[in-house]
Amino acid sequence: MNSAKLQSANKQPKTVYQQNQIKSICFLVLMAVILVLTSLLALRAGSYTTPLNELIKGIFGLSGDDKINLVVRNNRLPRICTAIIAGAGLGLAGCILQAILRNPLASASTLGVSQGASFGAAVAIVVFGMGNTMGLGVPVCAFVGSILVALTILGLSRFRNISPEGIVLSGVAISAMFTGATTLIQYFADEVQLATLVYWTFGNLGSTGWDDLGGMGIVVAALIVYCCFHRWDYNALLSGSETAVSLGINVRRLILVNMVLCCLTTSVIVANVGLISFIGLVAPHIVRMVVGNNHIYVIPGSILTGATILLLSDLFARVVISPVILPIGAITSFLGGPLFLYLLFKEGKRE
Repeated sequence: MNSAKLQSANKQPKTVYQQNQIKSICFLVLMAVILVLTSLLALRAGSYTTPLNELIKGIFGLSGDDKINLVVRNNRLPRICTAIIAGAGLGLAGCILQAILRNPLASASTLGVSQGASFGAAVAIVVFGMGNTMGLGVPVCAFVGSILVALTILGLSRFRNISPEGIVLSGVAISAMFTGATTLIQYFADEVQLATLVYWTFGNLGSTGWDDLGGMGIVVAALIVYCCFHRWDYNALLSGSETAVSLGINVRRLILVNMVLCCLTTSVIVANVGLISFIGLVAPHIVRMVVGNNHIYVIPGSILTGATILLLSDLFARVVISPVILPIGAITSFLGGPLFLYLLFKEGKRE
């Protein structure tokens, strides 16, 4: 009798784990399907209406109409790929920042990393006059700005022992300072530089070409590969730094390397598409509500969800008052702001 109960008790956790595993896999498949369907809708959206089968042929340049091939390959497809790559990178960066800082409110936008990158890009555009030049100038300056924010946050958390909520509040203060500095730079810019900078700060997914997508895709892919190899390290951090150290993980190096990689990814995205907020906050939380905290599923889920949210936001921005295209940064801020307040009050109630 006792042995039967023991066997039943041993089987129960496996059954629950398998159920969670199946649910997580189904969620990932569902998000992949939604992403594909959203991509087809985005391919169809626009003032130049064409049957979907012709648009799909236009991706490969096989449509009988050269105008369709031109519109698809040079306009709509780069915009879709930009949304997917940028959304995936921002979603994954938010997921990793939340893991290494053990803070559900952490993301590139709430910690000020995006604003630091924005300031660096503004310096490159206005001070150094790199707005109309191709090269690494703007991404490098954006990376320097973001890494300054990251080092400040790491210094505060390490030497002052600030709580997770305090880190977020520090990020808000840092964001305000960098936003003010960017505004001052705008004040001294000429008309062309000001127009470029203001248009860029709105967030724009239609300004990238295939060359820009290549560089951005390489950086995001590198972050994805690195995070997949360290997924068990993030799971170990869930139990605390002491547990992770006891398992042989160099926590300090892990946090530093991940902060640098997240800042690099964010700065490259910001330099190419402008300031897009809250994707890194929204996407990981949607995933965790379904799959839990297991980073085996949270990492790919954040990638797929971030890409889907940004693509859906861009689709909404393009069709809501067509042919006018709304700034994508404003759309994502309207989406992420209420969620940030909800999470802030939720954490406050736990205290």
